[in-house]
Amino acid sequence: MTVGHHTRGRPPVRSAGRVPRAVLAAGLLAVLLGTGACGAGDSAVDRGTAASDDRAASDEKAAASGAERDGPAAARPAAGATSEARPDTAVAVHVIRTATLDVEVASVPKAVAAARATAEGAGGLVSEETTERLDGTHETSHLVLRVPQERYEGVLDELAGSGKLLTRTSAAKDVTGQVVDVESRIATQRASVARVRELMDKAGRLSDVVALEGELSSRQADLESLLAQQASLKDRTSLATITLELSEPYADGADPGDGDTGFLDALGGGWDAFVTTLRWITVAVGATAPFLAAVAVLLVLGRLLRRRLPRRRTPDRPSAPGAQAPPAP
Repeated sequence: MTVGHHTRGRPPVRSAGRVPRAVLAAGLLAVLLGTGACGAGDSAVDRGTAASDDRAASDEKAAASGAERDGPAAARPAAGATSEARPDTAVAVHVIRTATLDVEVASVPKAVAAARATAEGAGGLVSEETTERLDGTHETSHLVLRVPQERYEGVLDELAGSGKLLTRTSAAKDVTGQVVDVESRIATQRASVARVRELMDKAGRLSDVVALEGELSSRQADLESLLAQQASLKDRTSLATITLELSEPYADGADPGDGDTGFLDALGGGWDAFVTTLRWITVAVGATAPFLAAVAVLLVLGRLLRRRLPRRRTPDRPSAPGAQAPPAP
């Protein structure tokens, strides 16, 4: 009891180490709060940067998918925009050229040989040739020549000057858009075939493989059709087509079938018709002669047999009753 009373009456003694500990704790708390604020700020900045990066990546993906879906048209810059990455390249022009010439020459065989030499000398060829002889004295020839585009005008002028030019026609058709379209579709179709092949390599089930094989066959058929169109366009745009008609002049300078018909012409035509009629009659008689001879022989044999056969005698008819017999001589 005495001890307790003595303790309450004594003034409290403060420890010398309590004050620095409180100060130290307050300082540590301030440092932790500052660090947390800085970390929160840095995390907010990081979150903002990541969000902006995600938005940029999504925009790039959307642009890439749009370009893949729309094809070459999406890759072209908008109207009024300038491209600084690469300069604009000029698109090659693709033209199909055709021409028809009708030329009168002194000798068709010589003109055909000269036209063939001209086409082959220009690096072309003769793709079609038809020669016909008229009335035994005159010849005509039909030629289809294929020559390179760069030599087209020179070959055309040379063929037109090989004789008397009667008619000349030419035409040019621009197919640049068609060529570019086919090339773009071929590129897209090849990429599609490649994607199907990749899916076939990754397919694990037999049903998936069968379905992908059918799809691959269909896309390959479309690709082959486009390649055939491309080859046809390339052939027609690289080689021009020239159709050449060659003929020989007549002796009097005119076709015998032209002009008015006179008396002598009519008389000659009638005589030709009369001779032709007699010829056909002779042919008909010759064709039926064996049959007529056989019928005549059969008729003669029938008469001979009828004459040699005995004639039958007819019996005497009985006299009527009451009739008197004729007196005996």
